[in-house]
Amino acid sequence: MNRQELVAKVCVDVKLTKKQANSALTCMLDAIEEALSKGDKVSLVGFGTFKVAERKARSGVNPSTGKKIQIPARNVPVFKPGKKLKDSV
Repeated sequence: MNRQELVAKVCVDVKLTKKQANSALTCMLDAIEEALSKGDKVSLVGFGTFKVAERKARSGVNPSTGKKIQIPARNVPVFKPGKKLKDSV
């Protein structure tokens, strides 16, 4: 399911226009992104939790040249599914 299909599903289920459903989805995704950028975690009970994890610096290999490179530390978004979501899949 892509974004447009999700917006169409919300339109049918909640009886909104496509513009309203797209706006609601955009607002929700922006709120999650904003919270993660501040280092907060977003927990949607039954669905899952979005949080920020720190990846440590490590060494790697450039696949095209075979040369060793140093990969710097960085923060990455992580999603952990909730029990209800796990059980439904």
